[in-house]
Amino acid sequence: MTPTTAPARGEEADTLAALAVSAATVDGGALSDVELAAWLEERRHTQPQRVRRVPFAELDGWRFERDSGDLRHASGRFFAVHGLRVRSDFGPVAAWDQPIIDQPEIGILGIAVRDFGGIPHLLMQAKSEPGNVNGMQLSPTVQATKSNYSRVHGGSAVAYLDCFRSPEPGAVVADVLQSEQGSWFLGKRNRNMIVRVGPQVEAGEDFAWLTLRQVNMLLQQDNVVNMDARTVLSCLPDWRAEAAGVTGSLHSDTEVRSWITRRRAEHEVSVTPIGLARAEGWCRDPHTVSRVDGRHFSVVAVDVVSGRREVAAWSQPLVEPHGTGIAALFVRQIEGVPHVLLRARAEAGFLSVVELGPTVQCTVENYSHLPRESWPPYLDELLERRDKAVYDVLLSEEGGRFLAAQSHYVIVEAEDETPLESEEFRWVSLRQVDELLRYSHHVNVQARTLIAALRSL
Repeated sequence: MTPTTAPARGEEADTLAALAVSAATVDGGALSDVELAAWLEERRHTQPQRVRRVPFAELDGWRFERDSGDLRHASGRFFAVHGLRVRSDFGPVAAWDQPIIDQPEIGILGIAVRDFGGIPHLLMQAKSEPGNVNGMQLSPTVQATKSNYSRVHGGSAVAYLDCFRSPEPGAVVADVLQSEQGSWFLGKRNRNMIVRVGPQVEAGEDFAWLTLRQVNMLLQQDNVVNMDARTVLSCLPDWRAEAAGVTGSLHSDTEVRSWITRRRAEHEVSVTPIGLARAEGWCRDPHTVSRVDGRHFSVVAVDVVSGRREVAAWSQPLVEPHGTGIAALFVRQIEGVPHVLLRARAEAGFLSVVELGPTVQCTVENYSHLPRESWPPYLDELLERRDKAVYDVLLSEEGGRFLAAQSHYVIVEAEDETPLESEEFRWVSLRQVDELLRYSHHVNVQARTLIAALRSL
């Protein structure tokens, strides 16, 4: 075992101690658990949303470009869908074309934190998204693209935005650019922020102050806490490791960083933007852009009417996955120190080629036509041990860009020395994961959800 760094001191230690109290508080300070359940149910009823599949010709403000075939908004803002040609040495397929979402804007995902009776509470928003399977889910205080908070759509202002664009000195707990799905987004990043606020910040109609324990409780339920909230939650300092006085790690911090750098240097992934019309193996009809073999995903069009958004009605493209994903994390105690088995994953949309992902991350249906030896490593072990999972919850992916995209997020305790490490896999201590989450482009969005889930147990 490699010794760890010294425990946190000063202001950071105070933050960790306060978060530990919030995570252990029996009932809410602002809302009791009973009141929270009633508030969620009321928000579901007061946020009616109609999402209707339409042909591309009915999209308002969107069009396929004549020459390239790319799908773009007339304003030139929001996002575009174009073709991508990929060559990679990662995975069973060496080359392919695909549509990908190009959204170069950096949005803000932020959670405000305020003390009630000395206990930190998180300001969470009940927010409907067109791609959510159940309409309303729990989101961060602010969840907005630059086009949205710049009001390109002509809609209302984003509530609480100034808390994050102009935070008070010393108020920032976390502020880091994090990636999103590298298989569906090209170089997409959002600013993940956690900011302390004072008593002048009150909860609006669609907002509620929740303890960390209440948020963790909701993380145990299917499709309640949305993807944007989960990624911000993962950026909270890990109060559990500090409270337990955990020390040590299988690999030193330098060894872990060197492993990431080596995988980035040695993996070869080349991406070339091409017109969507040139994407081989894909076809377009009046309603979908999809693979000729029906696998992976399609691009579709929807018309939306919502009573609780900055704009009351709009239309847009969405990516519709084919099949339910699975993202699983193997965990293990190594000399009494909790570690997780992370995989250095190369994805076409990553800015840094490789980020650390879960032990297993895939959609099983996409591998059904391949020989068993081409399946993702440890998928068989996961399927054999899934009935012993300590966490197994169905969670939605980003509902603003993906239609009914869900994944089973699973945490499984590994037995003894298995699964083993390889050049793609390393056992990383939770303290080291906490450190990596302070920096951009190290831990992918699926792994961040699983870290948030692991802390909730």
